[in-house]
Amino acid sequence: MANEIGEVRLTVLGSGTSAGVPTIGCHCPVCTSPDPRDSRLRPSVLVQFQGYSVIVDTSPDFRAQILRERVERIDAVLFTHAHADHIMGLDDVRPFNFRQRGQIPVYGSEETLAVIQRVFAYIFSDEPSESWVPQLKVHAFAPDETLDLFGYQVTPIRLKHGKGTVYGFRFGPLAYLTDHSEIPEESLEKLKGVDVVFLDALRHKPHPTHSTVAQSLAYANRIAARLTYFTHISHDLPHEATESELPSHVRLAYDGLQVTARGNV
Repeated sequence: MANEIGEVRLTVLGSGTSAGVPTIGCHCPVCTSPDPRDSRLRPSVLVQFQGYSVIVDTSPDFRAQILRERVERIDAVLFTHAHADHIMGLDDVRPFNFRQRGQIPVYGSEETLAVIQRVFAYIFSDEPSESWVPQLKVHAFAPDETLDLFGYQVTPIRLKHGKGTVYGFRFGPLAYLTDHSEIPEESLEKLKGVDVVFLDALRHKPHPTHSTVAQSLAYANRIAARLTYFTHISHDLPHEATESELPSHVRLAYDGLQVTARGNV
């Protein structure tokens, strides 16, 4: 049986939506804001525990995010789903292959990995290549499977993303859930006792595939974590003004935010 993870640190690499903030061609108050927390790269996080570094999603901004946070090692990559804003930076794991001199394990649902293998066919091709490609070892997980990462338990959390299915992940006392329009009851059960949770909160106006601020506040109340952070944020939500209307235990994530989760798992 895998061990409990214990203390976990999460670094937000990107807290924005698929278009990022500023959004191309937009001159709204958030896209032109001088507040650095209103600049949001596409969604990705770094999770560190027991000396290991795990990436959740490789956004199109992945290289810039990794350089900004000075990440020098990746032990695994987890994918929530295969939309472009979550996978298109995958090629930029190559320098880690150079440095670490080995394959990097990649985890996702069968559906997600099938899309990744199609989009990045050159990575998984058996044909000889004159160029260096990422060296990856692919692991598909079943919907109710608990992952064993380096002897520690990581739990995929099934979520609804409009008509599709995506996965969040629970790392002991911390859970990261993004791109959800609904959290099923059985998934809420898997979040009991979590210390810190990240939830999708795109904007105030309803959206067919994402949670609103009000919906995520309701989820936050049910989960009852010590701290809740909203992420995957559009340019509809100015950081300071939005946070001023939230309860003290609910905050907006921002690029570069670091959070440590603690407590029982």
